[in-house]
Amino acid sequence: QVQLVESGGGLVQPGGSLRLSCAASGSILGIYGMGWHRQAPGKQRELVADITWGGTTNYADFAKGRFTISRDNAKNTVYLQMNGLKPEDTAVYYCNAEYYNTRGTRRDWGQGTQVTVSS
Repeated sequence: QVQLVESGGGLVQPGGSLRLSCAASGSILGIYGMGWHRQAPGKQRELVADITWGGTTNYADFAKGRFTISRDNAKNTVYLQMNGLKPEDTAVYYCNAEYYNTRGTRRDWGQGTQVTVSS
């Protein structure tokens, strides 16, 4: 059993910042990478950013220049620093991890954290 626990969401004004965290724990021998997706009401879930455990990052176009993904390998934790937030960034943000254990390779998701950008 693997748990992904997200934190850091909330209400912020346009132009503000938030930092999301996601810690993976449980039956993990190693992590290939972690990332963030988001889903706004009435829209499909979309990639925000992801990072390999070697440090290679990938960003959606809307995230480039505003969001920064990073990881702490020792803590099995990924972070998403979001600056210059806009109302259209309002969504539930989901963490995911691709990892391996004795049963093979798996990808699991967190339960999501709400980010609301509003004045």
